[in-house]
Amino acid sequence: MDCHQIARECSALRSKKTRGELGQAIAAIVLTYSPRDLQQMRWNFSDAIRDFNPEYRAKLEETITGHLHGTYQALRRMHELKNFIRMKEPLAHGPGEYWTMVAAQCSSGDEEQVRLRFLKFLLGGFCMLVQGLPGHPVGMPFPGGDKVAVIEGVYYCPVREKQNDVDSALCPFCPALQTPEIGYLKPPVNASEHRKQEFIRNCYDHHNFNG
Repeated sequence: MDCHQIARECSALRSKKTRGELGQAIAAIVLTYSPRDLQQMRWNFSDAIRDFNPEYRAKLEETITGHLHGTYQALRRMHELKNFIRMKEPLAHGPGEYWTMVAAQCSSGDEEQVRLRFLKFLLGGFCMLVQGLPGHPVGMPFPGGDKVAVIEGVYYCPVREKQNDVDSALCPFCPALQTPEIGYLKPPVNASEHRKQEFIRNCYDHHNFNG
């Protein structure tokens, strides 16, 4: 699959009106890829983070491997069970812009690299636009100890609005909210001393306790 074919596929994906139509169209493309393609994506990711702290690298690899495999299997099952036919909900605002971005991101480069890059965006689009899930999976760790989380059905991401030092391609289209810095009672995990003190201070300033 070359850049020109990807551009045509993105144009077709932009025309879809419902979650089911988009899911079915994404599945038709993703299922032309092989399990080996997913394995190659995992190898490429592992190579890209080879200089990271070993403990952090292991957590990232475990999370991303599970995310890729789980998303692919969910898409395949929904396709086999014909679930997409029953998904009549209109797409939220913005999916057209997503596929315009994808076409631009896949407009140049080595053909094999571009083909796998397109698969990454297809799986990301399926998560965010069809399933309503974050682009970064729940549990994905970020430097500093914060993770993507779900609290009472709402998804929170610590880098949702902090795109300077992360791959921001998915962020503008992600349904997750920015993880709040203040006003919530869940203490930061593995946080710096500054974050811990901020949490204690905010608990004292913004919440009342009896006893």
